[in-house]
Amino acid sequence: MTHQELPSYDQAPAGAIRFNTDSRKLEVYTGGPVGYGTLPNGQWMQVDSFTPDIATGGTRGVYAGGGPTAVNTANYINVDTTGNALSFGTLTGTSKEGCGLASRTRGIFLLGQSPANSDSIDMITIASTGSAEDFGNLHTGAARVVDACSNQIRGLFAGQESPSRTNDIRYITIAEKDDTVDFGDLTANKGFGAGCSSSTRGVFGGGRDPGGTNVDTIEFVTISTLGNASDFGDLTETNVSLGAGSNSIRGIFGGGFTTTYTNTIQYITIATLGDALDFGDLTEPRNPRGMSSSTRIAFGGGFDPSPGANTDIIDYVQIMSTGNAIDFGDLTYTNQNGSALSNGHGGL
Repeated sequence: MTHQELPSYDQAPAGAIRFNTDSRKLEVYTGGPVGYGTLPNGQWMQVDSFTPDIATGGTRGVYAGGGPTAVNTANYINVDTTGNALSFGTLTGTSKEGCGLASRTRGIFLLGQSPANSDSIDMITIASTGSAEDFGNLHTGAARVVDACSNQIRGLFAGQESPSRTNDIRYITIAEKDDTVDFGDLTANKGFGAGCSSSTRGVFGGGRDPGGTNVDTIEFVTISTLGNASDFGDLTETNVSLGAGSNSIRGIFGGGFTTTYTNTIQYITIATLGDALDFGDLTEPRNPRGMSSSTRIAFGGGFDPSPGANTDIIDYVQIMSTGNAIDFGDLTYTNQNGSALSNGHGGL
């Protein structure tokens, strides 16, 4: 019988399974190449027995903090249903203009302003309710980061609004309490954008440059590596303080501020490069934050210019369709510039 040489990693057929002796878990090859030129080859993905349906009865989205006066309130919803938010607990301090990211079990919030600039990072256990715990710190003097994304292992924070706008990208290992580590740089200094991800790629869109001008740039990184971001494409409009979420295929950006508060929803295909496309409209123009499952993204909170006040609105869209958002329910408090995360987003 002749010996048959096993295929190398980049030659493995789609659906091939291997046992990773380091993690002691099964992995399946997603197949490749999945694109052309700048697109990655197929990748080995961990076979996971976790599902948010078991842990939290569906994908749980958690919304925390917000202004105009920073608060420590946290709410949660089941993204797969509709209804009003329920009380989750409290952060370690008051928070606004921060950001959120998550693994399937642990949620991470950067406080942002508390009420002064803060680089404190909190953690919660998503399946339970209660008070947050200290996780670590971003880095000295940094605060008000809004671009954030993650996969199951790593969380990324990108850019900075105050005390000055920067191009820093920093990362944490979500399962380990610690301070952030340098990852690389964005293509330009900015703050107040938004992030989303697949399990392999992190995407950052919009924001405000050091001169105070809104930008329409979208850029991306490969989460499991270190390095600088690369150009992805452009949003449909220059935009700041927008909400974002994703499943493993599409990233969705909603609302924000252009020359006024907008209700625009736009989408990208994360595995490809290119400009965003029109998706539909939010129920009201505002600057919400996004919480996503594999099928939906829910947008919560924001400032609504029509009554001229912060809102408690939650609305949602089906990610793989296009169309206008539908009413979901209400948060327990009116606010803008809070932080949001979920245990079922596209990076997991």
